[in-house]
Amino acid sequence: MAVALASVSKHFGHGADEVLALNRVTLSIQPGEFVCLVGASGSGKSTLLNLLAGLDRPSEGSLDTGGAHTTLMFQEPALFPWLTAAGNVELPLTLRGMPKAERRREVARLLELVRLTEFGGRHPHELSGGMRQRVALARALAQAAEVLLMDEPFGALDAITRDLLHDELERIWRERGLSVLFVTHNAREAVRLGDRVLVFSSRPGRVAAEFPVDLPRPRRIESPELAVLAARIYDRLRLEADLDG
Repeated sequence: MAVALASVSKHFGHGADEVLALNRVTLSIQPGEFVCLVGASGSGKSTLLNLLAGLDRPSEGSLDTGGAHTTLMFQEPALFPWLTAAGNVELPLTLRGMPKAERRREVARLLELVRLTEFGGRHPHELSGGMRQRVALARALAQAAEVLLMDEPFGALDAITRDLLHDELERIWRERGLSVLFVTHNAREAVRLGDRVLVFSSRPGRVAAEFPVDLPRPRRIESPELAVLAARIYDRLRLEADLDG
């Protein structure tokens, strides 16, 4: 098991101001599995990722990543503007204590993996939004993570760039054998990428439904079969919103 949560709850605040963000969440991800999580804003999806990344602790329940290293990738690339693309990718390698010559080889390999070999010397402001996200992905992979946590990483991109990055992410996921938990508001994106799609309830967040994705890969986001399953997921999301209301 790459990730396992059992009855995980998370509270913020105290007394009358207490907010229950997650309510007894139970889920698991197998090694090499790509799982997508969809839900309304404020349903606790990002809170769940923060717990898995070790940035916070659950209030109740148990969480286990089996000793696997996790890394979290956000919607915004959050690159250091004074560093080049190569410098941003090299930083976690430096923090890991990797020798300089080995770092340079690894940076070159990672930039090639995300198809940015010719752009290593560019600073973030010289790159397109899609390129910046690819640098952020290479930086995440530089942390030697086995579990990749992605918090709406393509949400701010245009449709064509997003579609291209879907292809890149799927290729890297296969090549690296990663386990991925991908948060999105977009049901089509979830079906395009995931082996399974989990629907989160409105706050407090819990797994309200699960949809296996049996469509063959590679998938196209505009395909009719994908649209049919995405529509079923949207219907469940609307039901959850009505129940919350």
